[in-house]
Amino acid sequence: MELFNQLLQLMITGITVGSIYALIAIGFIITYNITGVLNFAQGEFAMFGALICISLVGVGLPLWISAILSIVLVTIIGMGFERLTIYPARHSSIPTMIIITIGASITFRGIGLIIWGTQPTSLKPFSGDTPIHLWHAVILPQNIWAIGLSVFCFIAMYLFFNKTYVGKAVTACVINRSAARLMGIKPETMSLAAVSVSAALGALAGIIIAPIAGASYSMGLMLGMKAFVAAVIGGLTNAPAAVLGAFIIGILESFTAGLWSSGLQDAVSFAVLLIVLFFLPNGIFAKSSGNRV
Repeated sequence: MELFNQLLQLMITGITVGSIYALIAIGFIITYNITGVLNFAQGEFAMFGALICISLVGVGLPLWISAILSIVLVTIIGMGFERLTIYPARHSSIPTMIIITIGASITFRGIGLIIWGTQPTSLKPFSGDTPIHLWHAVILPQNIWAIGLSVFCFIAMYLFFNKTYVGKAVTACVINRSAARLMGIKPETMSLAAVSVSAALGALAGIIIAPIAGASYSMGLMLGMKAFVAAVIGGLTNAPAAVLGAFIIGILESFTAGLWSSGLQDAVSFAVLLIVLFFLPNGIFAKSSGNRV
């Protein structure tokens, strides 16, 4: 029974962490599908979201207002990032675009270091920290917020891309950019919208995880890399598969840290990345043609 409770606790922790990775991974996929760019600055949007929210709470604003303002501000940062980096270099080669986003990521971390310093900080939980007991495992209210908001955002993205005019316009740009232009759809505008939405999702992920793991100027690096692994599991085109991949990564990390060694949890994640890239480069849920399942 004790082993069962331990495994259940590790599963809860893994699902919570996986839900954070899922939000950032969806941002990766949205940006990649619209712009063709692997945005390695995606994790820094989470960093900005968390630290801006903490700063706003620190000056006396209510948590929910701080969270909304933080998401809006990070969305504006994302828009500026797209207009100043991705848009001017839209005709460049893929390696060039990747280097640009890596450079932006380093720049964002430098800005975070200058503004907030090296000292980690944290955000108070959204609805208190009274634990909820499931058998002998413990679920914190913040865990429920993380999982619930992740599921909500995934459902919202699904409805947006499949049930709205703008979402279908974005999808048209993914399928055939030239045909979309002929229909009056501007891929450049869709690119701005995609990066903006990705930035907002990243900010939300950072705000959610700040009460759980704290926040610092360097937090975006590993969050972004783990989300990238999840996106690769989905073949960089399949959002549902990326969400599932995020939960797989979160659970693997949790079990590795709990049953083996916390120092190896990052190694396990990147081992999964290498296995997928070597043997299933189209994603573990993709058909051999590379199309979405």
